[in-house]
Amino acid sequence: MHTGDLGYVDNDGYLFIVDRLKELIKVKGFQVPPAELENILLCHPLIHDAAVVGIPDAETGESPKASTNTLEEPPEPNHRSKSSPSLSLFLDKVSPYKQLSGGVEFVKEVPKSPSGKILRRLLRERNQSKL
Repeated sequence: MHTGDLGYVDNDGYLFIVDRLKELIKVKGFQVPPAELENILLCHPLIHDAAVVGIPDAETGESPKASTNTLEEPPEPNHRSKSSPSLSLFLDKVSPYKQLSGGVEFVKEVPKSPSGKILRRLLRERNQSKL
C-alpha cells in the first residue's frame, strides 16, 4: 500500500509515521523532512511552536525556512533572522544541507488547522508573496 507517509518500525514492531513525502524539502538533491527540523527547534527552551517549509533557492533548489513562535517577545513582529546564536547551537546537530539557510521568521502564531495540523501551504504562500 502506498500512502505518501514516511515512517519506521521500531525494535518492538511499532510503526511510527513521522512525515509526508510531499512535504519533503529538496536541498541539493537531498530530501529534508521538515518534522525533523521542527522537533529540534521545539527542544529549544524559548520556542513554543515551529514550522519548517522549503522556499525557492537558485543554488540549492529549496532552502529550509522556519517560522517560530517564542515564549518571549521577538525583537519586532515578523522579525526575520538568518539564525540567532542560541538557535544555531541547537541546529548544529544537523547536516549542513539541513541548516535553516532560508532563515528564521518569528511569528505571533504558527498557522494550523482546527485539528492542529501545520498549514504549510499557507506558509509557502506567505513566503512567495514576500519575494
